[in-house]
Amino acid sequence: MAVVVRFAPTGLTEASYAECLTKLDAAGAGSPAGRLFHVCFGDKDNLRVSDIWDSRESFEQFSQKLGPILGELGVKGEPEFIEIHNIIEGSKASSTTG
Repeated sequence: MAVVVRFAPTGLTEASYAECLTKLDAAGAGSPAGRLFHVCFGDKDNLRVSDIWDSRESFEQFSQKLGPILGELGVKGEPEFIEIHNIIEGSKASSTTG
């Protein structure tokens, strides 16, 4: 079942987020299987992350690579898991010129 994974850690700054992405890419986990959407938001000195995953198990597999990287960077906290009841995708607006 799909889940929202919300993460409001301490220590996630713009710089540590960028370094985390670089390290995940280097580990071959930059675009992990099962992650449907990823957003990072908030103040650059106190970022938060919300993801949509196809299952909690997919996230847990990914977290085996993510966890040690966050530890290296001094980012601390536990994610919150919320079961998804429905997903509705928006459509892209199209434009015509003429």
